[in-house]
Amino acid sequence: MRLLLGASLAAVLAVGSTVMATSAYAEADRTVSSNTTGTHNGFYFSFWKDSGNASMTLRENGRYSSQWSNSTNNWVGGKGWATGSRRTVSYSGTYNPGNNNTYLALYGWTRSPLIEYYVVENFGSYNPSSGATRMGSVTTDGGTYDILRSQRVNQPSIDGTATFYQFWSVRQQKRSSGTITTANHFDAWARAGLNLGTSWAYQVMATEGYQSSGSSDITVREGSGGGGGNPQPTASNPGNPGGGNCTATLSAGQTWSDRFNLNVAVSGVSNWVVTLNLNGGQSVQNSWNASVSGTSGAVTARPNGNGNNFGITIMANGNTTWPTITCRTG
Repeated sequence: MRLLLGASLAAVLAVGSTVMATSAYAEADRTVSSNTTGTHNGFYFSFWKDSGNASMTLRENGRYSSQWSNSTNNWVGGKGWATGSRRTVSYSGTYNPGNNNTYLALYGWTRSPLIEYYVVENFGSYNPSSGATRMGSVTTDGGTYDILRSQRVNQPSIDGTATFYQFWSVRQQKRSSGTITTANHFDAWARAGLNLGTSWAYQVMATEGYQSSGSSDITVREGSGGGGGNPQPTASNPGNPGGGNCTATLSAGQTWSDRFNLNVAVSGVSNWVVTLNLNGGQSVQNSWNASVSGTSGAVTARPNGNGNNFGITIMANGNTTWPTITCRTG
């Protein structure tokens, strides 16, 4: 199983980096094709490859473009910030993975403990979290993300060879432009028992390719809006998942041979409507701390005065796949 080895190796280049953006003028475009980190037009950047023909051109503001061919074994690069945080990240542009092993993700590290994390927005033929342990899901920024965890044993990291966990949010509805509310992911991870470190390393909007060919042209910025992608739902656009700042997170409860419990945590609003789309054969046996309507298919839940956390028991009928979940303001 390959879990973004290139990203791990690229991180080694940034060990101890405390570079601050000090540019007071517009820097010219700059193409890099060998391993390097630094700042360009006020943004931190990282580029790494192990072989072959891959390059990244640093452009105005937070924009970069990249291209790579099948002669490249592995490469990863992107623009962002030397120090990660609970910032809101907007990005826009084009990403051309084809039917290849490549991904587009917000990527970073923390220390104490050492954690490598990804918010994967798009990918080609290979889901980079394949083989990871599913820990739940979170609905935010107009889509639902699977939450997963994996472990790297004696692998390269920002602190040399080490054993560390990787945390993942992998978007079910792929996109190449949008807004990432990182706090919603970090909080959902914490509710699933995945705690980031207390010391932040870098955080970039990265493109990676592995034994593949492709290209990207991505602009990243801090703050919401201006990133294109999926619109947030309104009264005239009720069909998209999510709504305002409503976030719903699934986590595992008790499991039996014929049924399983799921816990749902809602944040951002107090007047919410959560929809759980059950899979074939499944039905709701029991629920608590919410008013739940329906027993199969699309099941809706609303607050009943018991707060923003509720639970359901699902009869599996041979299907233990978790339902997808959306949240909107009621």
